Amino acid sequence: MSRLFWVLVFLLFGAAAHAQEQPLVVRLGAPALHGDTQGVWGATGVARAKGWFEEEFAKDGITFEFPGFKGGGPMVGQALANGQIDFAANGDMISIIGKSSGIKTRLLMPGSRLENAYLLVAPGSPIKSVSDLRGKKVAYLKGNYIQLQVIRILATQGMSEKDIRNVSLLGAAATNALLNGNIDAIFVGAESLESRDKGLTRVIYSTLGGSARLTAQSGILVREEFAQRYPDITRRVVKVLVKAAHWASDPANKDEVFAIWAKGGRSLATLETDYSNRPIADRLSPLLDPFYVAQYQDTQKLVGELGLLRGVEFDIQQWFDPQPLEAALKELSLEHYWVALDANGQRTR
Repeated sequence: MSRLFWVLVFLLFGAAAHAQEQPLVVRLGAPALHGDTQGVWGATGVARAKGWFEEEFAKDGITFEFPGFKGGGPMVGQALANGQIDFAANGDMISIIGKSSGIKTRLLMPGSRLENAYLLVAPGSPIKSVSDLRGKKVAYLKGNYIQLQVIRILATQGMSEKDIRNVSLLGAAATNALLNGNIDAIFVGAESLESRDKGLTRVIYSTLGGSARLTAQSGILVREEFAQRYPDITRRVVKVLVKAAHWASDPANKDEVFAIWAKGGRSLATLETDYSNRPIADRLSPLLDPFYVAQYQDTQKLVGELGLLRGVEFDIQQWFDPQPLEAALKELSLEHYWVALDANGQRTR
């Protein structure tokens, strides 16, 4: 056979091999909030709305899917474990439990930061403060990020979960129970403030303006196998998210950012309230700074005390993989754009 024939064979097999070196579809999953299965929250939602994933990967022929899981964080963790998704946006508590149980992941960057908690009561309730919750029936989901916030908030009043009676309810079911007098209060995140917007409940306490250590954090995870096999794709996914976080951190874009996020079920009034106490750049910062590290370390400690770790404790900082983030910040010339927060959530400059 001619030399030309073998050259053509080599090129064809080489092209086929190259095609197999990258996936056709990349899947980034997250908990579905208010029926949102389109992933419109955070930097991920901004990147989707602006078409930046498609723009970055168009020449590669890679498409993206953003499944939302109605079962929340645990279902996202299970999807990671089963290889059903490649990346995930998930809360610190569930992510740490998953890691301790043997799910091989790397944490690449924050998914959300400084998420607030709110204490709701009925309009005519005599409850005025957190300390008034002793002996009362309080609705929130255990095994969820909000439980850690409840633990931290109660501790500021010298209380623990033993001082209240937990009822595992959320959303409309919790609101109905409150209005019917079956429970006394509800702890929720900003995504569940619709009852306040409708005048059915009132907020008597929130973490707005309080200690950053009482807020909740989430992270962007990648399956370790995927990161090892496709390091360049992993880096570029992080780059898209950093680009989105940068655009959304600009106060001039706030109205458009809120309009994007409102498609996920949060009202504009809720967003205005929830983002009123800090620069939006602090909430969207992708930095793995001392505050973020300290919060994950404290979460692991609390999860251990709750008996929810399914294996031994692990080194949080060894779990974090900062290299894709550092590469993205450098490529986008954003190394000094965001201000790092110290372990207590205070700006370092």
